[in-house]
Amino acid sequence: MHLSKKTKFIIYFLLIIFAIYFTAPFIYMVFSAFKTEAEAIAYPPKFLPSQWHFENFIKAWKSQPFGTYLFNSILVTALTTLGQVISCSLVAYGFARFEFKGRDILFMILMATMMIPWDVTMIPQYMEFNKFGWINTLKPLIVPAWFGSAYYIFLMRQFLLSVPKDFEEAARIDGANAFQIYLKVFMPILKPSLILVAVLNMITVWNDYLGPLIFLQERNKYTLALGLAAFKGVHSTKIIPMLCITIIMIIPPVLTFIFSGKHIVESTGGGIK
Repeated sequence: MHLSKKTKFIIYFLLIIFAIYFTAPFIYMVFSAFKTEAEAIAYPPKFLPSQWHFENFIKAWKSQPFGTYLFNSILVTALTTLGQVISCSLVAYGFARFEFKGRDILFMILMATMMIPWDVTMIPQYMEFNKFGWINTLKPLIVPAWFGSAYYIFLMRQFLLSVPKDFEEAARIDGANAFQIYLKVFMPILKPSLILVAVLNMITVWNDYLGPLIFLQERNKYTLALGLAAFKGVHSTKIIPMLCITIIMIIPPVLTFIFSGKHIVESTGGGIK
């Protein structure tokens, strides 16, 4: 449908207004991080700082071992994302492209696990990890991701079901086995879906607070989300340090979502363009 220039102008104008409305609090928070404490709480508030204090970020970062927290968060996020991508794609490949007895029943059982909230399994998991000696280590946050997630398996399975059988049949004629077909045929096709799973898992794990709170005890094991919560407890009356660390923490998820947005949109389509 062809739109007139006037209609396009109105649409773009309204979109810009809504974008400014929803991003204004975030923009104000960023500018406030460069203010002094007195200027940040002054009334009426000023949008821009009278003087830019870039040292606010350095002081806030050095006030606690945020370098250690950042390393732990990157390690947990990277390993869990890798584990989810590998395990979920393998399981989804099996459910989508293989026919075996009880396949549909097993898939229904897998989907039923999505109805069980993590609050219910939290105590049994803690007892299990305690028996393994994993409490106060990063293993409880990393290892479960290598056994897949029902939601991510469902996403990839639906994507794989849209791929014609001609692709794998052609690969079998060329002599490829099941694993080679998965690795060389379906993995490239799954790229948009893999990126979607990676982004969703990255954002979830990066912002996870309850998991680290339960399994971690020593500060040198804290992730950035848990370290930020402890930081807020110490600086409950200081606004600027909290704003600085909060801004630093939200930068990676925002950048990840921006640069992967195209692939996320592609993953909503079929397996083949």
